[in-house]
Amino acid sequence: MMARKSRLELDSAIRAHYESGVETDRLLMGTSRLEFYRTKQIISRYLPSKPGKILDIGGGPGFYARWLAGMGFEVHLVDPIPLHVKQAREADAQSTRPLARISQGDARTLDFPDGYLDAVLMLGPLYHLVEKKDRERALFEAARVLKPQGVLFAAAVSKFTSALDGSFRGFIQDGRFMKIVERDLKDGQHRNPTNKPGYWTTAFFHHPDELYSEIRAARFDRVRIVGVTGFGELLPNFEKLWSNKGSKERLLTILERIETEPTLLGLSTHLLGVAWKRKRRLSKAGQRKQQAIPKDQVGAG
Repeated sequence: MMARKSRLELDSAIRAHYESGVETDRLLMGTSRLEFYRTKQIISRYLPSKPGKILDIGGGPGFYARWLAGMGFEVHLVDPIPLHVKQAREADAQSTRPLARISQGDARTLDFPDGYLDAVLMLGPLYHLVEKKDRERALFEAARVLKPQGVLFAAAVSKFTSALDGSFRGFIQDGRFMKIVERDLKDGQHRNPTNKPGYWTTAFFHHPDELYSEIRAARFDRVRIVGVTGFGELLPNFEKLWSNKGSKERLLTILERIETEPTLLGLSTHLLGVAWKRKRRLSKAGQRKQQAIPKDQVGAG
């Protein structure tokens, strides 16, 4: 069964933000290098056997997709932004290991058959689908296209990002930014009514428990919530640490050691949920049993 195609809908502020080209080299610059390195490190632990089929939903210009294709996987990329699709195709044309398919598409309605894929990356959709029903739909779509026991990698932005990052970068001196912080902490709904790109764009910021619950509810088991960047993006001397091999390795060791510590998860700007598609639909008794799992297992690795 294939999902029905639907008209791509995306908030105009989000579309304008990404059509400006902000993702062109972002993962290769500044503290985003930590996000890129750590996300690849975590994903590498749980990849299927080669040449498994992998879908990168919201894959942007294709940095993760090209990395996976270079490892020998069959990689498909879907993104709702025309500029990203264009950039991915241009980069792919220069690659010795091209992607299987690059297309414009919507995380909520995937043009792939049931049980087709070994792994799905969702490293952007969940925080730009601001309505819970849309996030649920996207997660169920990911489950639909995955094979039984296929693995999901779903990224989220921490609910506490504006409060922490804004404090370290001095944004909280702006009363308008403090209103953004207050709403983020209240309901996770991030909005930027200013013209300052540093305040980011329309998004939903997850509490780690929310990310865990949303993934678990969408036919996934063994959900692990990992703090990708930890406190690393907040370090005022990040460039100095990152440019020194010894200091970089020590920082990465610390971040790995604390990545699933429940009391520190919210400190990480970027969160990554790792989970496996359920083999079969649970009985009502089984569902009740899963719902009874204590919250202290949220960060269990």
